[in-house]
Amino acid sequence: MDDNAIIELFLARDESAIAMTAEKYGRSLRSIARSVVRDEREAEECENDTYLKAWNSIPPNEPREHFFAYLGAITRRLALNCVRDSGRLRRGATVVELTKEMEECIPDIGEASERAELNELKAELNGYLAGVSERKRSVFIRRYWYFEEIRTIARELKCSESSVKTTLLRMRRELKAILIEKGYSFDERG
Repeated sequence: MDDNAIIELFLARDESAIAMTAEKYGRSLRSIARSVVRDEREAEECENDTYLKAWNSIPPNEPREHFFAYLGAITRRLALNCVRDSGRLRRGATVVELTKEMEECIPDIGEASERAELNELKAELNGYLAGVSERKRSVFIRRYWYFEEIRTIARELKCSESSVKTTLLRMRRELKAILIEKGYSFDERG
């Protein structure tokens, strides 16, 4: 079933929307959650919570053009909340490590920042990623969106871990330079 048909089921409040979503995207959503929480049961719980959040948010939202991305963002947020709420250092270590890496190239826009500034920053990041090779974009997204381990990325792209690390370091430096050029300022973090 295509995404528009599934969205129509959600809009009609037809509970089969959840089953169709699970059939089409369940495995991928659980994989996103698993990469963050590192626990199969918790990943399954995040997946199921994603269906509930989607049910409660469609309508008013109608993510027809980007349904999987919409669901993936919900799953990722739920998984990050799960790690944060559980207080488990071992499982949260990856999130902390990646947050520190991203602090090198993303400015601190502050808690009280305007939503417009956050949207501008997102546009700059998306523009940067659109301008790099597909391989680089894949490495960046797999690491910072899906929280994949360096060794997994290297194995699947058939390259060395060192190559992946170097690519990520260079990309963070490039992104920071672009953002500085655009007028973003960085505090003492990076």
